[in-house]
Amino acid sequence: MTLPHKIIGVAIIRNERGEILIDKRLPGGNFGGLWEFPGGKLEEGETIENCIKREIMEELAIAIEVEKHFATIEYIYSQLKLTLEVYECRHLEGIPQTIECEEIRWVNLEELDRFNFPEANTQIIAKLQDNS
Repeated sequence: MTLPHKIIGVAIIRNERGEILIDKRLPGGNFGGLWEFPGGKLEEGETIENCIKREIMEELAIAIEVEKHFATIEYIYSQLKLTLEVYECRHLEGIPQTIECEEIRWVNLEELDRFNFPEANTQIIAKLQDNS
């Protein structure tokens, strides 16, 4: 059986203090109640940069600049194959809103270990901490 494959655009959004934006997924559904770096599923015909900008606007109501590719992470869960296309982004304007998430936090790198993320995100956290 072939697992469904999703390509996810992921944003590492930093503010002027260098803190990173994370959000807590709504309860229920895949990975409900876990923390994540914001982003979402790539739609047909869309570039990864446009996907990230669109998802961040839809989920958090903020404008960002997608700056540079940070990592591509392949991860296989029992029910799903994910490709995370992770980009470093800059917060341009707006105050993040909890439109499609339960909670939002700006955190520094040292604080990331205190939050429960889906397994696929552990590679992003490790790379962020290695690059600091």
